[in-house]
Amino acid sequence: MDAESQRVLQYLTEVEEAAEDVLTDKQQRDIKHAPPLSLFPDQEQLDKEINNLRKELKAKVNHLNVIQDHLPKVREPHVLCPLPRRSETGMIGVE
Repeated sequence: MDAESQRVLQYLTEVEEAAEDVLTDKQQRDIKHAPPLSLFPDQEQLDKEINNLRKELKAKVNHLNVIQDHLPKVREPHVLCPLPRRSETGMIGVE
């Protein structure tokens, strides 16, 4: 793989990892908003954890926005093709 392709691949990997962090934090926040009462009897502690997740999420979303704005300049256009659709079985190409 040439250096330019490697640079684009590195950029896309960084964007994907940042987006995954954002989605994971959003899921954790949503789960903590409506837990069974027996798991989190201390509402104050739960509120602190949710607020911490919100702060972290904001920072991660800002980071994702920054790196998305810095798309590497490439000499030749790279054509990205969508992955094949996955069926309910989770296997590519199986309908």
